[in-house]
This record gives sequence, C-alpha cells and structure tokens, in this order.
Amino acid sequence: MADVQHRVRFDFEIGFSNGGDLRGRGFRLDIPGNDIGDAELIEYLVRDMRLLMVDRASIRNKQVIIEPHKRPDPPR
Repeated sequence: MADVQHRVRFDFEIGFSNGGDLRGRGFRLDIPGNDIGDAELIEYLVRDMRLLMVDRASIRNKQVIIEPHKRPDPPR
C-alpha cells in the first residue's frame, strides 16, 4: 500500500514592508506529514514563492486534506 499523502488548503494574506499585499484563497501546498503549524506554513509559503520584504502574514481556514502530492518532494 502506498504512503498516504497530505496537502493543506488555506487562505492567506501577506503584507510587504515596501507596500502592497498578496492574498490567496483555497491555496494548496504539499506537506510532509499530516499536520503543519501556521508559523511553519507561512515560512514554507514565503520560501516556496520566493517572496522578499515580507512584513506580516496570516493564515485562515487551514484544512489538511488527503490528496496526492503535486511535487516529487514536499518540504522538510
């Protein structure tokens, strides 16, 4: 039997120190286990999207779902 794979579906808002913001609704990312904390998820999102000058970030409506990964290796 194959390993169960998990993804997280969430809404986010990121504000930048040089102005502006970025928002996402129903965004999905692969995760290595069956849970992820908000702080860890923010770090992963910022790193994965290669964002700079992030001043603030928030996560809402986080839900871990069982779904095949879309990438070969999720973050560690």
